[in-house]
Amino acid sequence: MSPSGGRADERRRWQALGVGLVAAFMTLLDVSIVNVAVPSIDRALGATPSDLQWVLSGYALTFGLVLVPAGRFGDARGRRTAFVVGIALFTLTSALAGLAQSPGWLVAARLLQGVAAGIVNPQVTGLIQELFRGPERGRPFGLLGATIGISTAIGPLLGGLLIQAGGEQDGWRWVFFVNVPVGIVAIVLGWRLLPAQPAGAAQGRRLDPVGVLLLGVGVVLVLLPLVQREQWHSPWKWLLVPAGLAVLAAFGLWERRYARRGAPLFDLRLFGFRSYALGSLIALLYFGGFTAIFFVLTLYLQNGLGYRPLVAGLAITPFALGSAAASALGGRIVNRYGRPLVATGLLVVLLGLGAVVFVLRGDPRGSVPLLMAVPLLVAGLGSGLVITPNQTLTLAQVPVPQAGSAAGMLQTGQRIGSAAGIAAVGSVLFSALAGSGGDWSPAVRHALLLAMGIISLGLFAALFDRWHARGEGRRAG
Repeated sequence: MSPSGGRADERRRWQALGVGLVAAFMTLLDVSIVNVAVPSIDRALGATPSDLQWVLSGYALTFGLVLVPAGRFGDARGRRTAFVVGIALFTLTSALAGLAQSPGWLVAARLLQGVAAGIVNPQVTGLIQELFRGPERGRPFGLLGATIGISTAIGPLLGGLLIQAGGEQDGWRWVFFVNVPVGIVAIVLGWRLLPAQPAGAAQGRRLDPVGVLLLGVGVVLVLLPLVQREQWHSPWKWLLVPAGLAVLAAFGLWERRYARRGAPLFDLRLFGFRSYALGSLIALLYFGGFTAIFFVLTLYLQNGLGYRPLVAGLAITPFALGSAAASALGGRIVNRYGRPLVATGLLVVLLGLGAVVFVLRGDPRGSVPLLMAVPLLVAGLGSGLVITPNQTLTLAQVPVPQAGSAAGMLQTGQRIGSAAGIAAVGSVLFSALAGSGGDWSPAVRHALLLAMGIISLGLFAALFDRWHARGEGRRAG
């Protein structure tokens, strides 16, 4: 191969990654950007609380539902096809959501939009596994980690800007319409730049329909009472969680049996890699606390202190800036420091959140955004050292033909962690509000302390990995 040909291939794979990152940003942004649009949607469409809950949580539910089957499809039939179909569906459903004339219309569009997001995301991670090898994956995973951190944290700010620009009555529609032109460009570039067929993929391979059904039912049963926690008041709803876990156990037994005669939907032997098993646990726990932070702070700033969506979004922006900067660094140095880098990041996140809890003592109403700026920046720096390095280490030993399904299962755990964390932290927040007669400051502090507790479990897991690795090193010596 000529030097010019090598340079062209190098440029093409980074261009393909760029398209994938833009798509990941769009789909992950829609997890948080809609939160600030809820009051406007309520006024414009006359939505009930149940409708609004489904607008927010229905997206996360269907997103998590299709991650593993979509990743498996990309592994077997080619990531380009899955990516382009997913982006096309996401673009169409974004337009339908923006055009919604009733709450039912908007809920249906959001459910389909979540399906589309779930199709796209495992293709992006699988693409990195396919196009990059070994230590060189650190940089693209760093960029993906920055994308995850920024999209999650900047959603309220971007949503506030779009609502202000579009007006109180119809500005919420631009939260969805903004995806349309970007999606059209991503469709064209994705078809041109992404490889059509991953190395080692087998055309015509069966896609394990029983496994798809069992996993789907299990995920829905686990997630449904979590995302409907505020609308379903009966305690009987929590029986769906053990029922879902039982179905997921049946899924595991089926996959073990199916692996003896074909390619399963998800190869459970991946959990035999300590890096994958432990990294998946850390991701589940970290997203359980990490996502709940923005849920709590957004409610506090808007509902508790009466700030406009734009100001509330600006107040959380330091976290996004810190996360973006540290993610790029984390991707470059993860191969040098390994899992201790993740433990360090988790510790820094806890220090930053502890400082937020400290500055919120005494109900400092007028200066909350300024007081939180530096602590949230510190927490964001820590987050950038968690998401990117952990993802790189978790997927490091995964064979390329299984990259999509492995990434899908990792992200499914993140979605379940996010839903469970918001449910638990939200329950503490609302219980404290009810018990204090609507005093937001102590309620927020209690909720953030629970989020810190969940993140601390992730830190213990990372420290256990370090301790276990040292023990193996001493035995080998």
